[in-house]
Amino acid sequence: MRVFVATKNAGKLRELHALFAGSGWRLQAYPAYVEPEEGATSYADNAALKARTLRAQLAAAGVDAAVLGDDSGIEVTALGDRPGVLSARYGGENASWRERRNTLLAELAASGSDDRSARFVCVLHFIDGTGREFSARGEVEGRLAAAERGSAGFSFDPIFEHPPAGKTFAELSEDEKNAVSHRARAARTLLDAGRPT
Repeated sequence: MRVFVATKNAGKLRELHALFAGSGWRLQAYPAYVEPEEGATSYADNAALKARTLRAQLAAAGVDAAVLGDDSGIEVTALGDRPGVLSARYGGENASWRERRNTLLAELAASGSDDRSARFVCVLHFIDGTGREFSARGEVEGRLAAAERGSAGFSFDPIFEHPPAGKTFAELSEDEKNAVSHRARAARTLLDAGRPT
């Protein structure tokens, strides 16, 4: 089944390709996809908005296909679970990912808290070819590293440490990360629930 993914993030698309490999879903990007303006309160709302926006854009182009929307973020306990849904805009709309990571580490240091616990959250929203909608949420607990480590992954991966491995997500291999990540857990929930039917 062909599934268009509502993202312009190459790292996220690559990761989703790996997560859904063997599922019968043939994921692909839609080059003409225009991203909607996201809200500031809910991963679920944002994932649904992205999926519905892409589905409408595909329909306007005469393409009838299933779509998948994704919204994710990092939540730092000592910062009141910020940046959360604002993760991709943290530090300013035009900040680089390195700048966002540095800003987050600096903000945690300035907080004076010794609590480095954090979690990654992902919500996937799927709309099948008939228009039925399903969503799934995945989380993974971890902690913020003191400094960036590793060169794999994307976004906040170089500063998100997965305690069982003692490594950041950017130090894990693709297979290792995809076995434990928030996005992997959301994907498994979506597929294990028998969706689409």
